Amino acid sequence: MTKPLRRDAARNREKLLREAAGVFTEQGLDGSLEEIARRAGVSIGTLYNHFPHRDALIDALLPARLAAMEEFAARAAAEPDAWQAFSGFIEQLLDQLTADRGLLEALTGDHPAAAQLTEACHRGMSHLSALLDRARQAGAVRADASDEDVVQLLWALSLLGETTGTASWRRCLEFVLDGLRPTNAPIR
Repeated sequence: MTKPLRRDAARNREKLLREAAGVFTEQGLDGSLEEIARRAGVSIGTLYNHFPHRDALIDALLPARLAAMEEFAARAAAEPDAWQAFSGFIEQLLDQLTADRGLLEALTGDHPAAAQLTEACHRGMSHLSALLDRARQAGAVRADASDEDVVQLLWALSLLGETTGTASWRRCLEFVLDGLRPTNAPIR
């Protein structure tokens, strides 16, 4: 059994998590641990007491971020229109990935994958595959658009968003979505 943290230790842990979320969002998963400790107002030793290595800190932050992606998938699954479900999921996912550099790096493999991250990637792919299958069956997406094609497009758009900002990926997403529609599908 583990002892509960003292109140001051629990406060320090929460400050470290809050500041790590900010640093990793801004700088990516290689963000400075010293910067995290400085922003939290604690020593680097305190950071290491709570999180013995970078991956332990990343693992502590991932569940909330991954839960947000599960919420996107649940909303998409509940959407009656197959095209809206598919395109809405993609837009929400890109919004999240371009706003959170750390999450983007974690999901695109620029950082060693933890077990929960690998599992989340598989679940995310299952959600995307199901939405894409549903959209194909409804005639809303080209039959020849493979899951891999869509993943590659999402990856490219997320990198575009990281590099040039939200307006760029949103504009390009319109072209990508138009290109994924069958030639006889009405554009909404």
